[in-house]
Amino acid sequence: MADTGESPPLREPGANRADLVANRLLGALRSQDLARLAPHLRKVELPRDMVLFDCGEDVNTTHLPCHATMISLLVVSQDGHEVEVANVGREGAIGGIVSAGFKPAYGRAVVRVPGFAFGIPTARLEDAKAQSPAIADLFSRYADVLLAQMMQSTACNALHGVEQRYCRWLLSAHDRSGDEPLRLTQETLAQMMGVQRTTVTAVARGLQDLGVISAGRGRIEILDRPALEKRACECHDAVERHFQRLLPAVDLSD
Repeated sequence: MADTGESPPLREPGANRADLVANRLLGALRSQDLARLAPHLRKVELPRDMVLFDCGEDVNTTHLPCHATMISLLVVSQDGHEVEVANVGREGAIGGIVSAGFKPAYGRAVVRVPGFAFGIPTARLEDAKAQSPAIADLFSRYADVLLAQMMQSTACNALHGVEQRYCRWLLSAHDRSGDEPLRLTQETLAQMMGVQRTTVTAVARGLQDLGVISAGRGRIEILDRPALEKRACECHDAVERHFQRLLPAVDLSD
């Protein structure tokens, strides 16, 4: 399902601050700036494999994932192969982050871990940026972090092996899900990494034998986070450090 120019169906009327802070960007806003966006936000369910926008389409809706929801930003080759260049969870947003006016998508955005998100017409978000320097600055900072993730992903794909990249992706997903099992299949991970499913299955089996993870039936549970960190490359930590420098912590006291 590609972007049709409208937010997906409204799941519930309005949202209180407890709902909104499930996304870090929304949670970082002061009350007066959040009030600019709140009337236009729609809480929506995003099922696995839903396509939010595709290559060349005008991106009319910006989505802000919440809790464990994760969306992959993919580059698609002429023969249809997909490779993930970035993933977006509750720390960010996808669609219309930088550009104003005409917003054709360069890649494809696909829901990998289902859950809920807030959708807002990109034009409304642009209006809010124009009215509030704080909102504009926050999304500019996030755009910087997203670019850093893409750059690091390019380096990672060129320099590191499948197991290191697999562990990096699990760490990123675990950051967003907390202690909840990851609702991911090995096939999905293989697609995102651009490798064969059998390769990913072999890596998962090895980690499971070591007691690092437990995998099966579309779910992956992290059993030993420190061990997973040791087997991952440095890319996850590099992006996380940059994120912490550029984006504020969520303040629930406002």
